[in-house]
Amino acid sequence: MNWSALPPLASLRAFAAYAQTRSVSSAGGALNVSHAAISQQMRALETHLGVALLDRSGRKLSLTPEGETLARSLTEAFGDIAQTVEALTGADASRPLQISVTPTFAAAWLMPRLTAFREAHPDINLMIDPTAKVQSLEPGGIDVALRYGDGTWPGLLAEPLIRSPIVVVAAPDLVGNRPITSPSDLRDYHWLQELGTNEATDWFAQNGVDRDAGRGFTAMPGNMMLEAARAGQGIAVVAGVFVEPDIRAGRLRKLFEDNKEKGYHIVTRPGIPRPPLKAFLSWLRREARKS
Repeated sequence: MNWSALPPLASLRAFAAYAQTRSVSSAGGALNVSHAAISQQMRALETHLGVALLDRSGRKLSLTPEGETLARSLTEAFGDIAQTVEALTGADASRPLQISVTPTFAAAWLMPRLTAFREAHPDINLMIDPTAKVQSLEPGGIDVALRYGDGTWPGLLAEPLIRSPIVVVAAPDLVGNRPITSPSDLRDYHWLQELGTNEATDWFAQNGVDRDAGRGFTAMPGNMMLEAARAGQGIAVVAGVFVEPDIRAGRLRKLFEDNKEKGYHIVTRPGIPRPPLKAFLSWLRREARKS
């Protein structure tokens, strides 16, 4: 790296603080300097780069496209530095561990096991975000996500946790024992799908199923979808790991199984995990080996 070509750190910090707050005064407050000092540092940065980073033509400052590009890079870089420093010093050990997980995974796999983690680590506070939305993993925010897929999430670390094929299931009261050999045999049934996920959508597309035909579909949170399937309200497409007990007990009948190499992964940002995250990851791996 050509260190001498880099702009002064003070000007990069000033610009990054402004980009985060979009206010010269707030950036000055964050760095404990005057707003005039922030303005001076940002002008110095533009001079150093020979690029306009700020649009001063309007009543309020705004970032130029070049400024937005640099802001994204600095936010990520300074975030990585802050995360590493906090992990090395233990400065953020008391911050609650934030976990992003789909409602189905939370209800069917994580929550039944979580008592053991809390007993082993009573000092670690948890914040569980049960949403199908793919949350971004930012410094100071979500620490770990448990996501379904093939493990490809650019810029993030993905470690296989549980391999689970997609299965199509229904209550015996709904489909009985009738032979079902093709997805087309299900065209006259109502479909159930977890809200916000793509597992069912992918299966529909791969098997030429029109979920809007016949009796339509209902999208709902995953835990509600499983209850609806058990009650015979429709055909459900779901990761097999969640319905294995129901299939064994006869509450649900497995109609199809997709054996593609997919499953749930532990997804984190690159870098040294802070102590609460390290403890949680070790516990997750042990629980996965048990199951």
